[in-house]
Amino acid sequence: MTRMQSRFNLALVVAALSGAAVVASCGRSGTTAGDTAGGADTAAAMTAEERIEMGRHLTVIAGCTDCHTPGTLFNAPDMTRNLSGSELGWSGPWGTTYPSNLTPDVETGIGSWNEEQIVTAFRTGKRPDGSPILPPMPWPNYAHFTDEEAYAIAAYLKSIPPVRHAKVPTVPPGKVPASGVLVFPAPPAWDAPKAAPGGAGASHGG
Repeated sequence: MTRMQSRFNLALVVAALSGAAVVASCGRSGTTAGDTAGGADTAAAMTAEERIEMGRHLTVIAGCTDCHTPGTLFNAPDMTRNLSGSELGWSGPWGTTYPSNLTPDVETGIGSWNEEQIVTAFRTGKRPDGSPILPPMPWPNYAHFTDEEAYAIAAYLKSIPPVRHAKVPTVPPGKVPASGVLVFPAPPAWDAPKAAPGGAGASHGG
């Protein structure tokens, strides 16, 4: 056997072993693209703790803490008041809105909402009473969460410590807010919305 033949045979052996390893790995994992897309089976296999941890992770990467945890936008988040709302306003053509209290406090937060109502709110931009959630709440993005992800977020929000903190009322367009705000200028023609955010006469903020 020549040296070239030896190298060729060795390459065939390595390729065969690599293929076997891939097959074995797939067999062990039993995971396909179709399996990962079906959230129901995965959710059923998760413990309550794992589901809540998934929700915590998603609220962080989705930016919920950025607006709803006091101090975060000043690089000093107060996690003892995690997701209890902020008094820093967001002012634009819709008026001035303030981040809501997302803790399960019954009187000032979302403690009276069930998981389905929480999911519906951040997927559709409508609270249980039908009032709209105005900018800058990016609910059109959150509408793309899978059921598994959305209900994990709801479970997490129901699990965190309640904090008593009433939401600052929305200030209608044309009125001057009393507290500090981040101001969005009037949109240039290219970015101008075709309809008023949240619908005409909307008076509730994020």
